[in-house]
Amino acid sequence: MTRVNMGIIGCGNISPAYLTYLGQSDLIKIMAVSDQLPEKARERAKEFGVENVYTVDEMLQAPEIKLILNLTIPSSHGALNIAALEHGKHVYVEKPLSISLEEARKMLDLADAKHLRVGCAPDTILGSGLETSRQVIADGLIGRPLGATAFMMGAGHESWHPNPEFFYAEGGGPMFDMGPYYLTALVHLIGPIARISGSAGIQIHERTVKSGPNAGSFIPVKTPTHYSATLDFTGGAIGTLVTSFDIPGGSTLPRIEIYGTKGTMLVPDPNGFNGDVKIRRSGSEAWEVVPPLFECGPNERGRGIEDMAKAMAEDREHKASGKLAYHVLEAMHAVAQSSREGRHIKLSSADCL
Repeated sequence: MTRVNMGIIGCGNISPAYLTYLGQSDLIKIMAVSDQLPEKARERAKEFGVENVYTVDEMLQAPEIKLILNLTIPSSHGALNIAALEHGKHVYVEKPLSISLEEARKMLDLADAKHLRVGCAPDTILGSGLETSRQVIADGLIGRPLGATAFMMGAGHESWHPNPEFFYAEGGGPMFDMGPYYLTALVHLIGPIARISGSAGIQIHERTVKSGPNAGSFIPVKTPTHYSATLDFTGGAIGTLVTSFDIPGGSTLPRIEIYGTKGTMLVPDPNGFNGDVKIRRSGSEAWEVVPPLFECGPNERGRGIEDMAKAMAEDREHKASGKLAYHVLEAMHAVAQSSREGRHIKLSSADCL
């Protein structure tokens, strides 16, 4: 198939991973990069051999560019995605799809009306770790899923990120930053979520930047930094999800475990593409490593974009889809809503997957 011409908007910390993987792709051709800081875009273009450096407006206007990869900060995702769609371009965006459900719904409706595609990270579900985990369930090796636990426990990104402010603003926090990896993996493995209950709060109200040019400066925390949720899946399984930036001493909890009628599966880190999948069958004392379905590297961000390009050529649904990302976005909002209102929140998007 002919390679799809793509432009990248946003040349921050995550961009090298995409530029590295997609720079070698037979399905995608990176035509241009753009950033609100032109010098950063020029630096990435030189580093990765990209021919053109455009302004955002030039990128949206360029007729040769058919697909926009949106790597801007979360608060910009929705508006930029909509602008790209209005200019007749397909969109793939870093998680989350938007920080606003209303904006995300508008985006998907616009894409449908214009017969355009919307894709969204994480695409780690296309890696060997989660695809092997999914096959374990399909093959019945642990029986019917009954429950799941998922934990993302850390001290926050101010210890390493040079500009961590947006992690503690609206659209940040552990749920919107890391929650998409865990929720997308759980939905990929178990199915849609019917309803959610949860608690969310700010446990540490001020953060200190510990690296980069802003080291020593203080960040006021404006979004919850600890979430605990109960997930009721449409298939009957019950899950527990905890995401936190309030764990300065670290944690030994597993990333994800799935509990079935015939055994338990230990799922590798959903923020990576590979890793060992382990199962322990009922009545056994030993864990077995399941051979991976295929080999892949630990960081292959761009697999979802390639799958979207192939899906367009094959006229099928792509896997890291806007519909899946919307369901995950609704789930993330539901945890905070449940905490505020003290009730279960039903997810309207459960029937759309």
